[in-house]
Amino acid sequence: MAKTGETPNCTIGEGSIFEGKFYVNGSILIEGKFQGDIKTDEQLIVGLTGKVKTDIIARKVTIAGTLIGNILATEEVNLIETGKVLGDISTPKLNVEDGVITHGKVTITSKTESGDIKKIITDSFGNETNEMLSKVKISTKGPKEPETQGE
Repeated sequence: MAKTGETPNCTIGEGSIFEGKFYVNGSILIEGKFQGDIKTDEQLIVGLTGKVKTDIIARKVTIAGTLIGNILATEEVNLIETGKVLGDISTPKLNVEDGVITHGKVTITSKTESGDIKKIITDSFGNETNEMLSKVKISTKGPKEPETQGE
């Protein structure tokens, strides 16, 4: 089973196949195959043998198996060394172990700031920085060789 600190109250076991809508009050462990809609306010764990095709919305998400779909976690995402994700990840905290394979866009959010992430970052950069950078002249020719006096 994937490394977690919580005991799931709902399990789709290895060898099981579930297709449809699954809304759970509590944590979920998927060791079998799942395709459809899934949502929990707690933790969702895709175990080592889990194969999931859905968008995940949960407080915490741990992936040790395979996920095709996006992740929206309000607290944390853990990608375990055997995890494979094809999809976008949005979370305030992302932990990635060596060996993980993923393809998609990652957005690290903030627990304190909400809204348009792009705007928050560009506002933080500030117009005065753009103005200062436009005044600085940078040579593209590379460093000058030091001048030597006659030998």
